[in-house]
Amino acid sequence: MTSGPEDAGSGVPAPPLDDVDRAIVAVLREDGRISMRALAARLHISRSGAYLRVQRLEEAGVITGYSAWVDPQRYGYGLSAYVHLKIAQPAWKPLRARLMTIPEVEHAALVSGDADIVLLVRARDITALRELVLNSFQSMPEVRSTQTVLIFDELEHGPARARPTGAAGPAPGTQRSRR
Repeated sequence: MTSGPEDAGSGVPAPPLDDVDRAIVAVLREDGRISMRALAARLHISRSGAYLRVQRLEEAGVITGYSAWVDPQRYGYGLSAYVHLKIAQPAWKPLRARLMTIPEVEHAALVSGDADIVLLVRARDITALRELVLNSFQSMPEVRSTQTVLIFDELEHGPARARPTGAAGPAPGTQRSRR
């Protein structure tokens, strides 16, 4: 048995994080493309210390990747919706991999309540959304029913905004290069 907190999904103990680790994560969420030199300078630590800490956070699975935030409308996906799925039990595990191969599915979550799965989907238009729901989701044998909720406006994009005490600025993730 481990003495520290565990990742709910994997059972792997979460590494202990100090204030510097949390500050590194906050800065990388704000600017994932920041160089190691700039990261170190911003946090007042050595460049080798910044590099080693980032590497440790990556290896421990705290930092799981880097990505670019894309404006869905400018990318051609002007319609967003939450699609609630009720599924046959226990269909989550075989269904999850298939759902994530659908390009319009941005996020999928197993949830409690009336629905079993909530999907955030992005589609070109209402016709594409209708096709997605009727021909993709409702044709899956595990799916018992769907409910679609259109999104009229979104407040923020990106991951949860958890920051360490004293961390400044917003925290969207972007691509990072190692300089």
